[in-house]
Amino acid sequence: MIADWKIDLAIVNGENAADGFGITEPIYREFVAAGADAVTLGNHSWSKKEALTFIEHAPRLIRPINYIPGAPGCGSALVETKNGKRALVVNALGRLLMDPVNDPYGLLDREIVAHPLREAVDAIVVDFHCEATSEKLAAGYFCDGRVSLVVGTHTHVPTADHRILPRGTAYISDAGMTGDYESIIGIKKEEMLRRLTTGIPSGRFEAANGVPTLCGVAVETDDTTGLAIHVSPVRIGPHLEQALPLFWSGG
Repeated sequence: MIADWKIDLAIVNGENAADGFGITEPIYREFVAAGADAVTLGNHSWSKKEALTFIEHAPRLIRPINYIPGAPGCGSALVETKNGKRALVVNALGRLLMDPVNDPYGLLDREIVAHPLREAVDAIVVDFHCEATSEKLAAGYFCDGRVSLVVGTHTHVPTADHRILPRGTAYISDAGMTGDYESIIGIKKEEMLRRLTTGIPSGRFEAANGVPTLCGVAVETDDTTGLAIHVSPVRIGPHLEQALPLFWSGG
């Protein structure tokens, strides 16, 4: 995809890449080898305990910026794109229906002010990881006109509200998961249904391992402003309607 679509900046949310919970160093290395310029995390950042240590020597692995001070790793990263430009990638956790974290908005503002679009960097991408769509949309408007893209993650279900906000920032409430959609948000259906219908667990949650569908979001930015020109969902696989951008197919 990176070669065919001439992608300059590829970002993966990898917080559930290891059997549905967390990430391991070999998986992180696989993402980078495949062409990922940055790998963001979320509320499952530390579900695999090895992440607490290997993140210190994984400069492209970005945990939420609003973790309690002293957490290992960094909440943002400056990366060089494949066409030689500079991009800022920021990961933040929301606070509604999530574990307690620090204020994401003040920390987002600090990063954006320190690396202004068009002056210090050519693009800024914010992965806003949270449960409530209202909080994701609030982050979109908070960053509108100052970043290239605000993309929501965490709920595993792609939304249909992709658009460019009034001041030029691309936005989508949730990019969706990459995995087996014949599942319940990536988990094998049987145990999830058993717990929901009986209230009794009988085993651990396991990642579904059927044929995957890749979901994400694609953005084209203006070379002068760094703001969005086009935004489209990406869905490649057997289970969801295809939604490829017309500007990549010549339409």
